[in-house]
Amino acid sequence: MKKNTDLTEGSIAQKLIRFAVPIFFALFLQSLYGGVDLLIVGRFAETADVSGVSSGSQLMQTITMVITGLAMGITIYVAQCIGRKNRQDAGKAIGFSIYLFTLIGIVMSLVIGIFSSMFTKLINAPAEAVTQTNMYIKICGFGSLFIVAYNILGAIFRGIGDSKTPLLAVGISCLLNIIGDLLFVAVFHMGAAGAALATVLSQGISVFLSIVIILKRELPFDFKKEYIRFSKFLACQVIKLGLPIALQELLVGLSFTVIQVVANGFDVVSSAGVGVGSKLCGFILLIPSAYMQAVATFVDQNLSAGKPDRVKKSMHFAIGSALALGLFIAVFSFFKGDLLTAIFAKDPAVIEASFQYLKGYAIDCIFVSILFCMIGYFNGRGDTFFVMVQGLVGAIVIRVPVALLMSSLTNTSLFLIGLATPCASLVQILLCFGYLFLSRKKSLQPTN
Repeated sequence: MKKNTDLTEGSIAQKLIRFAVPIFFALFLQSLYGGVDLLIVGRFAETADVSGVSSGSQLMQTITMVITGLAMGITIYVAQCIGRKNRQDAGKAIGFSIYLFTLIGIVMSLVIGIFSSMFTKLINAPAEAVTQTNMYIKICGFGSLFIVAYNILGAIFRGIGDSKTPLLAVGISCLLNIIGDLLFVAVFHMGAAGAALATVLSQGISVFLSIVIILKRELPFDFKKEYIRFSKFLACQVIKLGLPIALQELLVGLSFTVIQVVANGFDVVSSAGVGVGSKLCGFILLIPSAYMQAVATFVDQNLSAGKPDRVKKSMHFAIGSALALGLFIAVFSFFKGDLLTAIFAKDPAVIEASFQYLKGYAIDCIFVSILFCMIGYFNGRGDTFFVMVQGLVGAIVIRVPVALLMSSLTNTSLFLIGLATPCASLVQILLCFGYLFLSRKKSLQPTN
């Protein structure tokens, strides 16, 4: 194990922070990619375009999250093959993934592209933004093959132990997306359609560059054209390893889509406001998200090394430091969040609407500072099934019902609807503490 990745020795605080910082910047780049469309549309287009991008991107993000979840099955299986030095099985798995996800990408392109108007109705797009939402979904839908390929290639690279190439691909795609947005939205005034076109083209070019990299480098697996075929065994592996993750991602994504649908039913300003607020949340939750991934690796390594004391100390430090930062971000977002929402919107009404919704997330920033560290801990010790269950409870049992209840109140507001998220996080924290108490003996056991 390389010295810089060995988390079983040395200062816990220093090791954890130095490991979490690169993860933070990788997540930041991904959030920037997702938020740049809305930022440029918010500055150079109309409120209806902002609503169209907000609603359409939430739908496409949910679909992409499912694909990413399924792709994790390939990532895990390929990593296992590489770990066993089985080059042929790794190559066959990658060939199967190309076969499977190409079919999925083609079907997605046809279904979403052709029936975009149906999806626009399903998400209850405001009347003023129906055209913009439909165009965004249609263009992204027909480009789904690129979106799927983009995510699968990243999964393959991570499976062979290469995290730098996916990061490079995200960086290139993000830069191209910014250029495309400025060209299509700011110069050609294409609004939501321009943002969608920039997204598809940037990911398409990134896919091409990733393939070029694959062809020009020595890879730790054997590959033949004959490997690109269906395999019942590999299909079962993808289902076994990836389906639970995909299911969780689907239901979590749907829970946030429901909130967007509720806002769409109010008016175009509320629709745009929730969209802007949701994008901002991706940024303000970056620190706990980075800690979640860092803690998982830290716990896994130290339990495997038989050092449970370092695990306990790392959890105390992670929760304490994340909570301190979370409190600062929460206070600022709650009282001065309009300064943040003004970055993504120019309409004063949209700025205020997104600010009200953001206040709910500001409260959640305190809760997730605890929750995400605990999720990282459970992932690190292999309790992924529990992580899935508590995530589903938070999304479906709490977040959706609370959002619907708040929306039915006579004098409701986006702030009240936004409270659905911290309510879900609070329940998830209680579940985590309960499970931690019931499984306290396991926490001392090394992982396999």
